[in-house]
Amino acid sequence: MESEPELIVFASRASMAERVADLVEGALASGIMRDGRGELAVSGGSTPEGLYRTLARRKFAWSDVTATLVDERWVGRDHPRSNEAFIREAFRGADMDIVGLYAAGKSPAPAAANDISSRLQRRKKPFDAVVLGMGEDGHTASWFPHAKGLDVALGAGDRVCAITAEKSAVTGEEVDRMTLTLSALSDAATIILMIAGENKRATFAKAKVAGPVEAMPVRAILRARPDLWVCWAP
Repeated sequence: MESEPELIVFASRASMAERVADLVEGALASGIMRDGRGELAVSGGSTPEGLYRTLARRKFAWSDVTATLVDERWVGRDHPRSNEAFIREAFRGADMDIVGLYAAGKSPAPAAANDISSRLQRRKKPFDAVVLGMGEDGHTASWFPHAKGLDVALGAGDRVCAITAEKSAVTGEEVDRMTLTLSALSDAATIILMIAGENKRATFAKAKVAGPVEAMPVRAILRARPDLWVCWAP
């Protein structure tokens, strides 16, 4: 019988942030020791915010770290829903290179994805640590259920792709996205899925059972990397 990810339960979001910070710091330290740089992939959202602020307060060799966004709404850094702006604010004080996925003046089409992919190819691969979140609809990164481009995001080869999600309460108005792919994330040394609240605990339980990936795309990473850390707090 194949192994499956287990839920690691924390008493509070603060205690979860501290433990995950230890994991991320350890993975980055190993990457720096091995390769001279640490490579981190980070997601937006309220759940990992405490983690990022915890990390930013720690004394670490941040100048030796590059943080790449896992996904981005197709908006500039001056937009209130920009993931890059959120990440830069949350990591304020950590002097590291941050790589966004938005290209000003371009539409979120394959051509823009190719430009961004070329930028990412200059980074070492794989990531040392990846931080993911999950929506109540079963999405992670910008792999939204039945989205246009989802087949590319979950296929082999490409590291980044354009996504057009079906508009919902989860997506909001910004349905055009750019996202790292399963190929770009699944071979990371350490992958952490951070979730919070009873609704997302129920979503995770549903995602673990048999069912189509297209309906709950988080299943793609759960099945590709059953050894990932799934961390939950109330």
